[in-house]
Amino acid sequence: MIQLLDPSTIDKIAAGEVVERPAAVVKELVENAIDAGANAITVEIKDGGISFIRITDNGCGIAREEIPMAFTRHATSKIKKIEDLLTIHSLGFRGEALSSVAAVAQVELITKREEDLIGCRYEIHGGKEVANEEVGCPDGSTFLIRNLFYNTPVRAKFLKTKTTEGGYISEVMLHFTLSHPEIRFRFIWDGKTKIQTSGNGNVKDNIYQQFGSDITKAILPVSVEKDGMKLEGFVGKPEISRGTRTFMYYYINGRYIKSPIVTKAIETGYEGFTMTNRFPFVVLFLTIDSAFLDVNVHPTKMEVRFMNQEEVFELFQKEIHRVLHEATLIPNVAPGKEEKKPLSAQIPKPPENPAPEPFERKRIEETKQINMEKTGSADAKQKPMQPVSPVITPQTQEEKPQIKYEQQSFFKNEMLAEEDRIKFRLIGQVFGTYWMIEYGEEMLIIDQHAAHEKILYEQLMEELADNHVYSQNLVTPLLISLTHKEKEMLGKCKEAFSKLGFEIEEFGGDEYAIVAVPSHFLHLVSKDLFYSILDELIENPMADRIEKITDRCATISCKAAVKGNHTLSFAEANELIDKMLHAKDPYHCPHGRPTTISMSKKEFEKKFKRIVSG
Repeated sequence: MIQLLDPSTIDKIAAGEVVERPAAVVKELVENAIDAGANAITVEIKDGGISFIRITDNGCGIAREEIPMAFTRHATSKIKKIEDLLTIHSLGFRGEALSSVAAVAQVELITKREEDLIGCRYEIHGGKEVANEEVGCPDGSTFLIRNLFYNTPVRAKFLKTKTTEGGYISEVMLHFTLSHPEIRFRFIWDGKTKIQTSGNGNVKDNIYQQFGSDITKAILPVSVEKDGMKLEGFVGKPEISRGTRTFMYYYINGRYIKSPIVTKAIETGYEGFTMTNRFPFVVLFLTIDSAFLDVNVHPTKMEVRFMNQEEVFELFQKEIHRVLHEATLIPNVAPGKEEKKPLSAQIPKPPENPAPEPFERKRIEETKQINMEKTGSADAKQKPMQPVSPVITPQTQEEKPQIKYEQQSFFKNEMLAEEDRIKFRLIGQVFGTYWMIEYGEEMLIIDQHAAHEKILYEQLMEELADNHVYSQNLVTPLLISLTHKEKEMLGKCKEAFSKLGFEIEEFGGDEYAIVAVPSHFLHLVSKDLFYSILDELIENPMADRIEKITDRCATISCKAAVKGNHTLSFAEANELIDKMLHAKDPYHCPHGRPTTISMSKKEFEKKFKRIVSG
């Protein structure tokens, strides 16, 4: 028998889509605070957010007569008609957050608008109004959420431990600190401040605060505008890659999202720079016309659809690849453990004037005035925060020279000048694999296999660019059987295969014959290789087909390259080095492994105690 569900059940079902765990509550309410124009937001939790969440902001507040409606499903101030969905600029718009939270928790709201003389305290438990009274309070809003899922014990059983749930909230707050550096965020967990930002608008300062100096020193700026889209932020050097994708942060119009298209574009941009199963560190912000974006995909608003997804893919992939290609990426390696700095030198000193609470508008203005008086500039708000660690302050650099973690630069985009090349002193080979070179105050160590692999790769790329890729007929053609999808992709990419030296003919039915292959890989091409190329093209159809096939073919150059544990003569080593110096990108092999590392004379002297470690 079909029956209409009661309102309480409907609300709890709807809440299940929006309020998955305490982190979802924090996300929704902080987004509302940002939409309300707040420039200071404090989040406090206890027991992982299960028993207590407090979110305080200094935003515009809510009119008392509108509060009951705000807790009604599909009630929102962000949009008014269906056409507004095409031009959404706010983080929230669905009108489901407050009603969903109120359906499964005990919620208290204290709010006041600037133009009102007195504020309002509103309490709602499990979707039922408990209190609505006047109260004295500062401008802004405070939400207190107690006993999440108290009336839906089944949902409560699926929550993780308090520590895990608190960790999810911490990650959500991290997303906000990166996407909105102009807002002062404070996150308190069981009475301890875990995150506190200055709100100075500098993303790099927040990266330093959250991830430390090692990562901050190894990031490269990104800034490009193309086809009405703007991409900004930072990408990490390959040396700080991780084993998971958790360090990939990207935002669309200020909204943290998860997109397989963007993720694939970022990873494609890093191809050739990172090793297999290593993932980059990125903090990227895409600004795009909201008309090309659909954010109304899921109640959590973390999934989006792009109308121009190929252009978005290309923008991320090509700009990341360009930035990495232009950077100098030779790691400076210091063997052994580094002498650690005293803990007092690692922890930033607290500011003279503590960050104001959200409600404290007066003290916020006073703090701004103090900062302007100290800097002597009326533009102090926009001035990036000065480094707080003694390790990187300009004064410390003058008194005690800092050992640069930066990667060494002896390569140039073009052929080295002769006067630079003659400064190389080839010392010898160790372990049958690595060649040591003395160059000024540095010792360079070159992996002969990775270097040769890179040389073969770029030879193929040059031949392709000049349309001089030569084919070699196979004595016995390779017969392959293709599925419908594979045949369809082969039809789309047949011209690309042909440009690379592959000749492929129909053999009958589902079978095809590979009759010729690139001359570089005459003895290395196999059925498995061809199948893997087609699989990657099917998985990533938006990538440049020629480039994708080339990259895949070039990786097998490692099989043709000189192996490790193979002794080379000095003449052969010199020839190898000369060819590598001519490469456009000599720093990594096609698999992303480094071809060269360096160690400074100073590091040697430190290890032999000739100088005191500093």
